[in-house]
Amino acid sequence: MTTLARTQPPARSEHAPTPARTDGAVRTLPDLMIEPLVRRALLEDLGRAGDLTTDTIVPADARATVVMAAREAGVVAGTDLARLAFRLIDPAVTVEIARPDGARVAPGDVIGTISGPARGILTAERVALNFLGHLSGVATATAEIADAIAHTPTRVCCTRKTTPGLRSVEKHAVLAGGGINHRFGLDDAVLIKDNHIAVAGGVREAIDRARAGVGHLVKIEVEVDTLDQLREVLTDPVDAVLLDNMGPELLREAVALVGGRMITEASGRITATTALALAESGVDLVSAGWLTHSAQVLDIGLDHRPEA
Repeated sequence: MTTLARTQPPARSEHAPTPARTDGAVRTLPDLMIEPLVRRALLEDLGRAGDLTTDTIVPADARATVVMAAREAGVVAGTDLARLAFRLIDPAVTVEIARPDGARVAPGDVIGTISGPARGILTAERVALNFLGHLSGVATATAEIADAIAHTPTRVCCTRKTTPGLRSVEKHAVLAGGGINHRFGLDDAVLIKDNHIAVAGGVREAIDRARAGVGHLVKIEVEVDTLDQLREVLTDPVDAVLLDNMGPELLREAVALVGGRMITEASGRITATTALALAESGVDLVSAGWLTHSAQVLDIGLDHRPEA
């Protein structure tokens, strides 16, 4: 029985992504970018008459202290959106974040403490937790794959398969989970897929047209699903090649053919279980659309703490 050699993986592109950060730190998005998202979500929830339940039950002068607590283990993302949800409803509410985006939490860990007018806290609760739970779920799913391939140089990245309107924050959550971002939109880079090739009349025709139509700083990636297509791309390599739905053996052969001349990306049913074998082929990136469109929400709750 033959086994794959693991001591000498195929050559990687000199332009391959750098290793993941290990300190849990992740850059934050400016409030200017995320406030419109939070504001729209709050307006949707408030409807035409505001929070009928809270406004009729809770006295206007009541104050409260609550904590956002993890109900299960995971990676946090979305704390800035949660903070803004409370502050937009009532600027008198204070939010202290104990576990910032990128932090790992265990069940019971306090992510943040919210204090101030009780009405504002209760009215903003659901929108804050919706953002926090969803984005932490994206970060957690990303971390599961990143952890599985952490001993390799391969990185996990997302795609454009995002929730409409939430792309920037979902991609931020991928960073919080230890992944990296693919293009943010159609204007980021050229990605020539199978339908582009079919309409153009071939791989080379599509590449030539793309090169003639974009600026010198725009990168070009081509999707292939056979070695013959890959060989055609290699006659004049582009910046990156997307090796679609290739198993570990075929992927290893494809990466060897590339020989480090382009960034190599693998896609197709990438999970924490399948990513390991793909990463050991020597591929630079594994990409998964489900990280942003189907990740399970991380269970986070709001727990009341009696006022001292």
